[in-house]
Amino acid sequence: MMRAYGYCERLSDAFWADPWNAVTNGAFLVAACAALLLWRRAGGRDCPALVLILFVFAIGIGSFLFHAAPQPWTLAADVVPIQLFAFSYFALALARFLGLRPLATSLGTLAFVGVAFSISWGIAPLLPPGLRGSTGYAAFLLALAGMAIVLRWRPDGMETARLLGLAGLAFALSLTFRTLDGPLCGSIPLGTHWLWHLLNATVLYLLLRAAIRWRPTASA
Repeated sequence: MMRAYGYCERLSDAFWADPWNAVTNGAFLVAACAALLLWRRAGGRDCPALVLILFVFAIGIGSFLFHAAPQPWTLAADVVPIQLFAFSYFALALARFLGLRPLATSLGTLAFVGVAFSISWGIAPLLPPGLRGSTGYAAFLLALAGMAIVLRWRPDGMETARLLGLAGLAFALSLTFRTLDGPLCGSIPLGTHWLWHLLNATVLYLLLRAAIRWRPTASA
């Protein structure tokens, strides 16, 4: 069962009592650096993509701080950049991949925010405590799958659909490991939350790659 401190590895509320979960956040920094290099090779003028890259840097730093020293402010530093990236990327996908106008993009993003929080607040209370934390990510997994399916039928969307599909598969596996951290705690003392970090870094890099490399056809 899940230990009282929220993650299987953590044995107390002391600083650095969750070391492997803290260290593996370095994967987010690697993903951000790799995406930054790709961004520069692509011309270095894509401001929305650069903002997303900065969010990934913030995700790595914030999650590291939370796992090293869990406090209310480090929890905010962990959660807020993730939410900012997710909702910002959804808006970028609507505008860049689907070609929606600003008003439609704004309304679509607001609707997605509402759906995401409705799923989280509506389903989480019905689940065991150890599984509730993963519920809030269900909407993002559905959005990745939906966007990949839509782009699959666009003449200029095949490569992006492939990257989003791979990101969705990696995220599904990542979410599984996040959910299993508590139930497997008795047999795996280190837990599986650290795999959530490594796989999510891969997910974020794939998403950034898709955004940076998008090249619509003239007829799209």
